[in-house]
Amino acid sequence: MPRPAPKAPVRPPCQLSLFPETAALVRVDPAANCWRFYHLSLQPDLFGGTALVRQWGRIGTAGRQICELHHDAGQALDALARQLRAKRRRGYRDRTAG
Repeated sequence: MPRPAPKAPVRPPCQLSLFPETAALVRVDPAANCWRFYHLSLQPDLFGGTALVRQWGRIGTAGRQICELHHDAGQALDALARQLRAKRRRGYRDRTAG
């Protein structure tokens, strides 16, 4: 009697993120000698909260970095969205691949 075929492992459903958890922005204006970058990312912290890590500076340098702690991911996402709006108003654009 033939054995039944083994069942494939069940993969948990993948949740797609509706809101970005990372952002990479640049502002390039050669006439003003302005070559800037701005990175935002959400990271879990050790105490169950979420940290918004902001890094900025001149392209080609390590730049500066600051870490803002938030009680939950929702507050951190709101802070990330506020920072994105503010930087886009100042002329920063999404960094494109290539």
